[in-house]
Amino acid sequence: MKIKNLVSSIAFASALTSTMFIATPSIAADTIKVGVLHSLSGTMAISETTLKDTVLMMVAEQNKKGGLLGKELEAVVVDPASNWPLFAEKGRELLTKEKVDVIFGSWTSVSRKSVLPVLEELNGLMFYPVQYEGEESSKNVFYTGAAPNQQAIPAVDYLINELDVERFVLAGTDYVYPRTTNKILEAYLKAKGVASADIMINYTPFGHSDWQSIVADVKKFGSQGKKTAVVSTINGDANVPFYKELGNQGISAEDIPVVAFSVGEEELSGLDTSPLVGHLAAWNYFQSVETDENDAFIDTWHAYTKDSERVTNDPMEATYIGFNMWVNAVKKAGTTDVDAVEQAMIGQTTTNLTGGTAVMNKNHHLSKPVLIGEIQADGQFEIVWETEGVVAGDAWSDFLPGSKDLISDWTAPIKCGNYNTKTAKCSGQNY
Repeated sequence: MKIKNLVSSIAFASALTSTMFIATPSIAADTIKVGVLHSLSGTMAISETTLKDTVLMMVAEQNKKGGLLGKELEAVVVDPASNWPLFAEKGRELLTKEKVDVIFGSWTSVSRKSVLPVLEELNGLMFYPVQYEGEESSKNVFYTGAAPNQQAIPAVDYLINELDVERFVLAGTDYVYPRTTNKILEAYLKAKGVASADIMINYTPFGHSDWQSIVADVKKFGSQGKKTAVVSTINGDANVPFYKELGNQGISAEDIPVVAFSVGEEELSGLDTSPLVGHLAAWNYFQSVETDENDAFIDTWHAYTKDSERVTNDPMEATYIGFNMWVNAVKKAGTTDVDAVEQAMIGQTTTNLTGGTAVMNKNHHLSKPVLIGEIQADGQFEIVWETEGVVAGDAWSDFLPGSKDLISDWTAPIKCGNYNTKTAKCSGQNY
């Protein structure tokens, strides 16, 4: 699916959103409301619109099964429009005006951190489905995307152990996720013996479009006689001109491989992938995974969207896992009450799409496999490496001085998101 089709998909999504709001008054009041807090416009719409559609599909599928607790699920969609402060406002609207029972939403960490105080003030519950920098564990959030030890660290290990990379360009969008992840990676690389001179760090704004000089700098950095790779935490539609400029300057995966943490099938569907073949991405799921569960999910997705070319991706699987766990937790608790559901979520298991079982741990993070895929000409990924089993998400990094002694455990008697194992106390707020 190229740019034209992507634009059509976004237009379809916006139309569907409008239709939902028109239809809302006719829905019975006695429903379980599911809030959807994803950007349908702005720089992050390229990634987030699909997640909105995924939640709507999951709601529709659950209603086909008879709903939940004898009630129909009702999706309530808002558009924070890639405007980070607006996530807080829209989150408050969902919890106070719409009175949703749960929220699925957010992509960037700055949007998550924007809505987090609102969730904690109003005791809302949100499922966050995207890889992030860690260094957080809130009672009111379940993190179904990857923590750094489930994506960034394994990706760097792959570059070092399998591709003999010695120099690293840490390129990211200028906000909290790339900066914190790169701080962790820089400390990790130095612990592995990589010299400071062999680490180049660069940040660009959201929506950045002029990559010529930056890519030229990367090319120069990689011409010093040591194998060089780019570790990319570039987010949103800035990836389109970034990868295009790599091709313009003749940088191939053999020369300087790029491993990305925010580029998946959806982003590639809007690109000419021919110059990108061989570059890499690290995720916990790829559409190309061959399992019965994944085949069934893809079939359901194509039937729901009425588009056999719509791709699937990792944050969609994280949404799928989170939604199924939430349904099971509500059934276990016998209520949608946030405190009851939060405790019922811990220890929940559900089949993931890679053929294994996802587990929700005491720190509100999942145990999931880690996969590295190589971009193919058709915009899909060939899996070139994966962990033998699942990896438990770590809320606090072992490579940052202020974090290595912290754990998160939301079960009694600790019930704390940042418990210091040395002082045996919670550090500040409980997240």
